[in-house]
Amino acid sequence: MKIASYWWGGRRQVGLVDDAGASVTPLACAGTDAPVARHGALALVEQLVDGKPLPRANGTRLPLSTIRLAPPLTPRRNVFCVGVNYRAHAVEFARSGFGGQSAPPPQDRPEAPVIFSKVPECLIGCGDPIVLPGSLSTAIDYESELVVVIGRGGRGIPAREAMAHVFGYTVFNDVTARDLQRRHRQWLIGKSLDGFGPIGPWIVTADEVDGNDTRVRGWVNGELRQDARTTDLIFTVPDLIAAISAGITLQAGDLIATGTPAGVGIGFDPPRFLAAGDTVRIEIDGIGVLENPVRDP
Repeated sequence: MKIASYWWGGRRQVGLVDDAGASVTPLACAGTDAPVARHGALALVEQLVDGKPLPRANGTRLPLSTIRLAPPLTPRRNVFCVGVNYRAHAVEFARSGFGGQSAPPPQDRPEAPVIFSKVPECLIGCGDPIVLPGSLSTAIDYESELVVVIGRGGRGIPAREAMAHVFGYTVFNDVTARDLQRRHRQWLIGKSLDGFGPIGPWIVTADEVDGNDTRVRGWVNGELRQDARTTDLIFTVPDLIAAISAGITLQAGDLIATGTPAGVGIGFDPPRFLAAGDTVRIEIDGIGVLENPVRDP
């Protein structure tokens, strides 16, 4: 099942995307318009996790070409993110010098997951522009990532039981101001600028994709920059859920961005940062394509 949030008739709505990814059928989600406007498919995720039936259709099917996609789900709190979680990226990141004290030594892997967060207000939908922040930063990078959508929440979830807590997956671009990341020596600011969280195009439920073994690819202007399988993750999806939930109670709708493969802009010499006019395309097998243009303010 593919669940999208989108703008239609001046309102944010939630619907089911057909198998071909060509149209969306509106759903009559529980609650008032306010929760949908603020959180997208969050209320629907909570309904389904509680064992309630899928809401009825609420209107005719709409071609995707006629709507504007929104972030499929906006969580109530910050997005959980994972740094340096592919071995080759850990090496390129450490060598780049942009990680400060958070980077592992070259040729090494972190001893435990590197967890940071992005504010939910940075999230934008598929097709929305990534707006460069002007003079605030001149080192804007891209990161192609698989995101886990938590279904049933919990605390102290063991890795062996973690997959039962996964509702589904989506695609994410962890856009980063590398100079701010290095300057502040802590990643929240460099990761959370307005519009620095493209996400989508929709959520695919866990019964339709294996997040532990799928392919993540990223292109800039048609050039393939990143290409890896999630089998290459240093810390797997169950590892991450266990590590975060050890002392933080996970909630339905929480998002966990699992890290990016090698091939980000700082991995090149000289670095290849984003510029106005660029287009970033990220595709994850079994989920879909997230594509966003880059423009000046």
